[in-house]
Parts: sequence; structure tokens; C-alpha cells
Amino acid sequence: QVQLVESGGGLVQAGGSLRLSCAASGRTFVSYAIGWIRQAPGKEREFVAAISWSGGNTYYADSVKDRFTISRDNAEHTVYLQMNSLKPEDTAVYYCAARLAAARLLYVKVSDYNYWGQGTQVTVSS
Repeated sequence: QVQLVESGGGLVQAGGSLRLSCAASGRTFVSYAIGWIRQAPGKEREFVAAISWSGGNTYYADSVKDRFTISRDNAEHTVYLQMNSLKPEDTAVYYCAARLAAARLLYVKVSDYNYWGQGTQVTVSS
């Protein structure tokens, strides 16, 4: 089992940057594929980005491709989401989520994930 805690959210102007962190506890962190999912007010949760536990494979939603970068440091049990060129439509609660997986697998459906953090708020002003 893995526990996840997100941090790094906040208020930023359009065009700015934020880096979110997802800290995991549990000795088997390296066996989990990790995803970032967001939920805007009044909307369903939306897949943002995912990374395999090996770190070798990543995948992004079209809406964030070329602006966001997901990475992980398995020694530090942490996954990051670097968000650049932020837009007001990026405003949401951002969750990291995990699923036990083989080394190069990742998941792009919200329903694929078993473990969730509590979320961190990102607000982008225009």
C-alpha cells in the first residue's frame, strides 16, 4: 500500500509556473505507476499526466502537452509535475494517484488508479 501527499499548489498569474510534488510513503513506491489528475469546479476529474515506475515512459493529455512535465525521483519517493505557461483553464484541484504496475506501464484513465492523495489547489488568474 502507498500513501500520497501533494504540495506546491497556489495562486499564479497566467503565463506563470508552478511545480507540484507528490510525496509517497511505503517501501514499494518504486513499483507504482503515478498519475496526476485534476478536477475543476463543477467538472469531472480529468487525466493530466502519467509516468511509469521506471520513469522511462510518460504520457500527457493534449491540453497540457508541451507545457507540463512529469518526472519522478524514486530515491526520494517523490513525483513532480512542472507546470509552465499556465492558463486560467488549468485552475483545479490537482491529485496524484498510484497503481501497482510493471516497470514500463502507465495508466491514462482516472478509474485505473487505486490510491489517491488529498489534492492541492492550483488557481491561475487572468
